[in-house]
Formats: sequence, structure tokens, C-alpha cells
Amino acid sequence: MSCDLQIDPQEVKQKLDRGESLVLLDVREPWEHEICRIAGAVLVPMAELPSRLDWLEEKKDVVVYCHMGMRSLNAAAWLRDQGVAGARSLSGGIARWTDEIDSSLARY
Repeated sequence: MSCDLQIDPQEVKQKLDRGESLVLLDVREPWEHEICRIAGAVLVPMAELPSRLDWLEEKKDVVVYCHMGMRSLNAAAWLRDQGVAGARSLSGGIARWTDEIDSSLARY
């Protein structure tokens, strides 16, 4: 798997702080999204990705995240295969985000 398929939480935070246009794509289930989420994230559970592909194809920078980073890695690879060249997975998922960026978020 290509090393550019993942992005570290610090890099995502820097992009957000600079006001860069990126889509934070949460591929977890709705119940997980209710527990905690990164501000501004769009919830599209994994099973719904194919039906939202048209919308995502228009986006340049897509950061996919899940709980620990495995679902999002699969989703980012799938999105790349579908032509969403800027899709990357948040390394370590929201669990790592809460450790390194925002400890106020609930953990589960």
C-alpha cells in the first residue's frame, strides 16, 4: 500500500488551521459519529460510499477517518481506485486524533 495513502493528524490539523479546503469524511456508523466527531466532518458510512461517489469525485483533498484507521484506509484505497486521487486516510483514526490533537473528544 502506498505510503501517501495516509496522513498524520498533525498535518490535517495544520491544513485546517491554514484554512485549506478539504473534506473530512467520517466513514464510521452513525452511533459512532454521535459519540465523537471532528468538527466539520461529513458522515458517510462505508456502505453508503458508492452512492456518494459523484459528490466526492469533485473534491480535491479528502481525508477519510474511522475509529482506528483500518476502515478509512480501505475506504481511501477504494476511493483512489474510483478516481478520487486526493483521498487519504487519517492515520490512527479518531482515536489518534483524540490523543494528539483534541483530548476533549470522547473516546470509545
